[in-house]
Amino acid sequence: MTVEYDLVVIGGGSAGLVVASAAAQLKAKVALVEKHRLGGDCLWFGCVPSKSLIQASRIAYQVKHSDRFGIYTQPPQIDFPKTIDYVQDVIKAIEPNDSQIRFRGLGVNVIFGEGQFIDPKTFLVNQQKLTARAFVIATGSRAKIPAIKDLEDVGYLTNEQVFTLSQQPKSLAIIGTGPIGCELGQAFQRLGTQVTLIGSQEKLLSKEDPEVAQVVEQQFIQEDIKIFKNAKIEKVSLNNSKKCLWIGDHQIIADEILVAAGRTPSIESLNLEAAKVQFNQKGIEVNSKLQTTNPKIYACGDVIGGYQFTHVAGYEASIVIQNALFFPFKKTNYRVIPWTTFTDPEVARVGLTEQQAREQYGDEIVILKQDFYHVDRAQAENATEGFAKIITRNNGEILGGHIVGASAGELIHEIVLAMTQKLSVSALGGIHVYPTLSEVNSKAALLLTKQKYAKNQPLQNSLARLFSVLRKWSF
Repeated sequence: MTVEYDLVVIGGGSAGLVVASAAAQLKAKVALVEKHRLGGDCLWFGCVPSKSLIQASRIAYQVKHSDRFGIYTQPPQIDFPKTIDYVQDVIKAIEPNDSQIRFRGLGVNVIFGEGQFIDPKTFLVNQQKLTARAFVIATGSRAKIPAIKDLEDVGYLTNEQVFTLSQQPKSLAIIGTGPIGCELGQAFQRLGTQVTLIGSQEKLLSKEDPEVAQVVEQQFIQEDIKIFKNAKIEKVSLNNSKKCLWIGDHQIIADEILVAAGRTPSIESLNLEAAKVQFNQKGIEVNSKLQTTNPKIYACGDVIGGYQFTHVAGYEASIVIQNALFFPFKKTNYRVIPWTTFTDPEVARVGLTEQQAREQYGDEIVILKQDFYHVDRAQAENATEGFAKIITRNNGEILGGHIVGASAGELIHEIVLAMTQKLSVSALGGIHVYPTLSEVNSKAALLLTKQKYAKNQPLQNSLARLFSVLRKWSF
């Protein structure tokens, strides 16, 4: 039996759900195929549970350090199973937004099953052949497991198991020092687990500005998180129920191992060769319109191996909807893509790093850096660690923004808006409510004017003469 649709969406995660819901509301005939449950990594194993766990850990940290404010309490008692219950309750509260009931109510035919392409125009699932004017592959990604001797035999956790642990590990070794490793590492440390971070790069958060990463590393050191950089794990082993990781002659012993060493696309079961869709180890190959090598098949989200963020998946889904349902004229534009790592302090970024800007624009760039220490609200909240760094050209064009500090993920959006609307950095210097953390942006923006004035000696001399004359006239 063959069923025809306007659009068949494969994968019920962030990208697939946006495509399916929007297409159905536009009155297209839509099928959504998902092998497990709707919501994807973001809901079940990613953004939602991790931020919930992070919030719990921040409360624990604040209670533990409340003496800074003259408030004295007993050390917090962590009931780890109840913390996990809280995480799962948050998932349950959000899950109805992604439920099959909601999507079937929108008119989407939700099909649960693992399917595959049998030719460039047909997808087979549950013995049913689906054809469509266009297909969208949005099957996401999963944890990439490094090739470490005996890792499989010893056992490990990924983001798919860590949020349903029934017991808190006393010690946790995390392989990977990117956003996932750093976020979960700090959260578990604050909840009472002794955490060791093991990374192959020379710094934490390797994609971030080095100055930014250094602030996070110093905070981790203060919190007694053990850090190994430039490390290669040669093997793992068991020793009296403990898990041992070997780095040269050094041995790291932990109750559990968490693998957070990157992501790999979930494409193996799709039989993409039959669909004439090309892919590589990073993901499905697409053009700027998000078409695969089969122009009737589109792909978006983590499965294409680009920016692996829920908000980017949503943006790509909006491009796919226009191109797949109507005419393929819309192109992606990744010039202004923000992201945040939810450590404490938070790390937020948009645009180019200082190094990237120097490589592209040379001496034409200007660095505007404002410490939180000189922001009054940060002083009031004892949140003075970190800074905002805005990278501009001499004419005020914003090339990038980097914030490390309290609420960085919220504060970055002012810079994002300015970059999106192609506003000069001077636009950030407008009136800001006092006292708020957002002053860090306005203070940074004003530095461009101050720096130009400091370098303009003729202007300073002219102003000095002008005021000298005005004083004489006044008196």
